[in-house]
Amino acid sequence: MSVPQPPEPIPGARLLFSLDPAVSHLNHGSFGAVPIGVQRAQQRLRDEMESNPLRFFTQGLVDRIAHTRRHLATFLGADPEGTALVGNTTTGVAVVLQSLGLRPGDEILSTDHEYGAVTLSIQRECRRTGAESRVAAIPLAATDAEIVDAVRAALRPGRTRLLVVDQLTSATARLFPVAAIVGVAREHGVPVLVDAAHVPGMLSATVASVGADFWVGNLHKWGYAPRGTAALVVAPQWRDRIEPLVVSWEQEAGFPARLEWQATLDYTSWLAAPAGLFTLRSLGVDRVRAHNAALAAYAQRVVGDALGVAPARLPDPGGPEVAMRIIPLPRGLATTIEAARELQQRIAERLAAEVAVMSWNGEGWLRLCGQVYNSPDEYERLAVRLPPLLAQR
Repeated sequence: MSVPQPPEPIPGARLLFSLDPAVSHLNHGSFGAVPIGVQRAQQRLRDEMESNPLRFFTQGLVDRIAHTRRHLATFLGADPEGTALVGNTTTGVAVVLQSLGLRPGDEILSTDHEYGAVTLSIQRECRRTGAESRVAAIPLAATDAEIVDAVRAALRPGRTRLLVVDQLTSATARLFPVAAIVGVAREHGVPVLVDAAHVPGMLSATVASVGADFWVGNLHKWGYAPRGTAALVVAPQWRDRIEPLVVSWEQEAGFPARLEWQATLDYTSWLAAPAGLFTLRSLGVDRVRAHNAALAAYAQRVVGDALGVAPARLPDPGGPEVAMRIIPLPRGLATTIEAARELQQRIAERLAAEVAVMSWNGEGWLRLCGQVYNSPDEYERLAVRLPPLLAQR
């Protein structure tokens, strides 16, 4: 089987970012990268804020946030009146969990692909309320139909108060058939929270097409927004029940304003987020998506070959737009979270390459991302230098 060809670079895209050129930044999925133009837009907003803080916070800021929310919701294909801006996906998850009114005997169902911080949030809410957390195991190579069947089998109508499922998993870079999962859960009367942390900007699927009760995704990863920008979308029947983690002066305004207004929060990241979408549109949304997915596929194959991984053992992400891929590491490496973090740091220090190293189900995995500022030679260089490093156990 031939190695997939890397995509043609998008001219000038690398120059839009202020990333250190001495480092290969191959892990866009963790914290993203903010284009220079977006950084400057946010700085202008900060300058405005600091020139007269009282005027900035008291004269029209709520309306400016609402205008920004409508802009971002339209891009996501979501109802602007059912969308609230929050700091990140895990914040949105925490808001939903504490708004459910869980009691002893209730349960929250998630999968073993769930992001670690979300799992911790579920466990904390269960400890606080006496509810139970259950996890459905989904094999990495499961087909869409098998994923749906596994979720169906794990649901317990009458007890399962919430199903939490990733649209695109973080640790395993796997696209889940969330619309079908939502349909199955609805048949059993179970509301669904979709963790879409990596979706905005990367995938073309709209929020409306998913149909979940709750959907939350970051715009500061693949949407080029400043960090601390995410959207929580809530179905109409749940909006009156959504409460902020901290009460502030817009509490009586209802959802979404009561969730967004957090007094002296730095709102400049939200207000500058449309500049990120402008950058994405300027490059061409479809063009960026196709480039990044093709580059990630090339990276997976080149590095996988260097590590001696047969093409058949390279996990398929489950969709053509996914711009993250994982590669199994040699047996015995990164089998715990601590070991994965240590190896990731060692790769960064010795190879000048920022990657993600994951520990999932007792095995170590290397996750690589494709982004417009990356070039094929960065992955080729990693492929040459990584095997000797891994051999130094």
